[in-house]
Amino acid sequence: MTIMLDGGIRRGTDVLKALALGAQFVFLGRPFLFAAVVAGQQGVEHAIGLLAEEIQRDMALLGVASIGEIGPEFLVRLSSSTHLLPPEKI
Repeated sequence: MTIMLDGGIRRGTDVLKALALGAQFVFLGRPFLFAAVVAGQQGVEHAIGLLAEEIQRDMALLGVASIGEIGPEFLVRLSSSTHLLPPEKI
């Protein structure tokens, strides 16, 4: 079955997380809609460039050269009792 994810995707890291979870397609609408409202076609082209750069940078930080290398091993599942900040900072 083909898995497509639509909704809540705003950044390159969101795209990579969706792919790592098994999505074959990831749809983005709102960022490009906002870009179109602000600057028309040029805005959309700029937004596409920013997204592509972010995905490339994030892949480099993960140490992968292609989208096909992204998998669930790049995800960390946090339990509800796990905090990224020390308790005194929450």
